[in-house]
This record gives sequence, structure tokens and C-alpha cells, in this order.
Amino acid sequence: MKKRILVIENNKEILELISIVLMDAGYEPTLYTNEQGIFEHIVEINPDAILLDIIKPTMEGTALCRQIKEAENTKHIPVIVLSTHSQIGKVKEVCADEVVEKPFDIDELLAVLNEQLKAA
Repeated sequence: MKKRILVIENNKEILELISIVLMDAGYEPTLYTNEQGIFEHIVEINPDAILLDIIKPTMEGTALCRQIKEAENTKHIPVIVLSTHSQIGKVKEVCADEVVEKPFDIDELLAVLNEQLKAA
């Protein structure tokens, strides 16, 4: 059975690229362009991992990430944050299992994803 990866990315071109990369690597991506109302979908889908675009490592910016990690039924799901923000490493201290800076190397992204899936 293919591993399900939920991807939340604001940039549609990046979302399309990630989708192609994940499908080529044998994953089943579920794609969203924003995080509005997404938590219910996460609970319903119960993905094996989440790739989450965070613009700024602020309380608002990390709200969904923190919600995922604080909820009993989703805290086990690895959250890999994607971002261009220079201080994004701070998100790992707050809620993320791993952080991948944009622009990212496709092989690096897949390596981080594979590592998180093994650890889960």
C-alpha cells in the first residue's frame, strides 16, 4: 500500500512539482493550496506524513503545525515544514519534526521524507 502524503503548499507551481515528485517516488499525495479547514481533512485522511508550507515562524504561521502535534489523534504524524523564511529553523523547536528550506533539492526532500516515515 502506498504511503499517503498530505501536502499543503500555497504556491500552485511548487505544489504541482511536489505532487509529480511524490508520485514518481511511489507515494500517494493529497494536495491543498491553503490550510483553511484542513485539520478535519487531516484527521479523516490520517496521512503517513505532512509537508507543510509555513511562511513565517510566528504563532499564526505555526498554528496548524502546533495543532497537529498537540492533538491526540494526529500527534504521531510526521510534519515536515517547507519555507523560505530565514528563521524557519525555529519551527523545529516549536512543532515540526523536520524543516526543509526552499528552494529545496528534490533528493533532499525525499531523503527527509523517507527518514521521517521510518522513524514514525
